[in-house]
Amino acid sequence: MVVNNLVLHFRPVRVPAKTLAYTHTFGLGGMSLTLVLLLVATGVLLMFAYEPAPGNAYESIARLQQNVLFGKLVRSVHHWSANLLLIVVLFHLLRTYFTGAYHPPRQFNWVLGIALLFCVLSSNFTGYLLPWDQLSYWAITISTGMLEYVPAVGGWLQDVIRGGSEIGQATLINFYTFHTTLIPVTIFVLLAFHFWRVRKARGVVVPRSPGDELESQPEKVLALPHLIYREFVVALVLVAFILTFSVFVTASLGEVANPGMSPNPAKPPWYFVGIQELLLHFHPTFAVLVLPVAGAAALLSVPYLAYEQDTSGIWFASHRGRRFAAVAGVAAVVVTTILVVLDEYWIDFGSWLPWLPSVVSNGLVPVALLFAGLWGIDVWLAKGHGATRAERVQTLFVAALVAFTTLTAIGVWFRGAGMALTL
Repeated sequence: MVVNNLVLHFRPVRVPAKTLAYTHTFGLGGMSLTLVLLLVATGVLLMFAYEPAPGNAYESIARLQQNVLFGKLVRSVHHWSANLLLIVVLFHLLRTYFTGAYHPPRQFNWVLGIALLFCVLSSNFTGYLLPWDQLSYWAITISTGMLEYVPAVGGWLQDVIRGGSEIGQATLINFYTFHTTLIPVTIFVLLAFHFWRVRKARGVVVPRSPGDELESQPEKVLALPHLIYREFVVALVLVAFILTFSVFVTASLGEVANPGMSPNPAKPPWYFVGIQELLLHFHPTFAVLVLPVAGAAALLSVPYLAYEQDTSGIWFASHRGRRFAAVAGVAAVVVTTILVVLDEYWIDFGSWLPWLPSVVSNGLVPVALLFAGLWGIDVWLAKGHGATRAERVQTLFVAALVAFTTLTAIGVWFRGAGMALTL
């Protein structure tokens, strides 16, 4: 009874029967919670062995893996759960967007979801340094080095995060404290609020086909057992998968960090490689500040735009929206790849516009061309195809997302020594 009451604080008593289909939500929300709990459990165990000091951090991880029973498994489960959580949360966000689950009364829950994604990114980032090996040390060096390009406050931000001018004892303590206390507490507070908002909205959106009217009184079933049992099974399968994967693919531990020897190329964690790739093509201020802030602002504004109709529950807003999204995705891969190659070997706004300062020639000009292209696509869809705002925003969203994903893939797999493009 106590468990039932606790569960129903975060789930409606009854849920629409149509929402139980696995292909509607793919269990991504429950998977995210499962991974968070798994991270807490393994993280607490790791805290018994870890020593947050540059002279001891690496040795404590090596000792854990070599001398502690199941130590390597526990660290691997923690490592892969953290990476998978970021992917699952991102897919959960995409599922929410592509099913229109940001319309009233769910607008603010979308904002909470964005905040949770930021917290998961922060958790992964702060945990990345803790092994204190070459990969983690230089990845964080590169990542925090990007802050230098933020106008006016970049140097101050860099010093605050590092705890000084260089990465050392203060940095490790800062990252360890944020990773083990402040960020987890924030995540649990936001998660509770997020689940409560889902409950207040009477569950997730009800799936429907384009042209179907919103059902005011859909058929409902008890959340317990119909929903909760399904979520429990998904959680068990996920835990079994993580355990099995961690047995065969252990978390890597390279050589101990050497501040005097930088690897070539030095890259940030994979989820920030896209921003590093932007640095190769745009002025640093635009790559590190303007474009990321514009992207975040666009995401936060999604539920508050004026739409002609409520597309809640309709995948990709309409049949036409699906076609637009598919074309935008393919075009983004092709165009982004071509532009990266052209920028590597031919495009050079700095030499073409030598009389302009770098922030204009390599920043304002290419970014203005980028936004002009996106605006042109929006106008073409509206006037040439009569696309609704939901379809147009979705098309631009897909194009931007796939373009950034392509940049990330190029940075991870096709950048070699000196960050040169290797085909």
